[in-house]
Amino acid sequence: MKKLFLGAVVFAAGLFGTANAQIQEGNWMVGGQVANMRFTNGVNLNLTPQVGYFVKDNWAVGAQVGLDVASAGGSSKTTTSWTLGGFTRYYFGSNEIESLLKNGRFFAEGTVGFGGINNSAGSTTNGVNLGVGAGYSYFITKNVSLDALLKFDTVTGGGNTAGNGDLRLNVGFQIFLPTSKVKAALKDQ
Repeated sequence: MKKLFLGAVVFAAGLFGTANAQIQEGNWMVGGQVANMRFTNGVNLNLTPQVGYFVKDNWAVGAQVGLDVASAGGSSKTTTSWTLGGFTRYYFGSNEIESLLKNGRFFAEGTVGFGGINNSAGSTTNGVNLGVGAGYSYFITKNVSLDALLKFDTVTGGGNTAGNGDLRLNVGFQIFLPTSKVKAALKDQ
């Protein structure tokens, strides 16, 4: 019980920690995309959780898994997509690119892994999933950001369709956890 309470205190302290400490080497980020627009008519539901570790200041690498279900407007066609793989994200500093807002950072993101796209009309593609995009993180607190990411994703490989790709506008969030505070709190026990 004592460790659970201590963990909750460390987590809360991480949410309101020092500015710019959130994207420093050794920290973790947990979050992902919760919605996206594919620039087509219809309804689209998306969930892509991510866990990343900052290997250097401003540069995180991690893993993600995604599920996307879309139905085209005016048709009964449904498309289901899945991904499993890694990502890398680099946050640009204010001296590298002038920020439009004081509380945010631009970033570039790339993904690689395995994925599949299955269409109710019969077309399928399963294979290598690649993605690249640019986005903006707006920090609503010092350790929580709302993200917008414009990204091109493609799946190439087997199935009855050799390749499939599209441009998406993803919306999500990240929570940044300072590893140093967690380690210090556990060490004091």
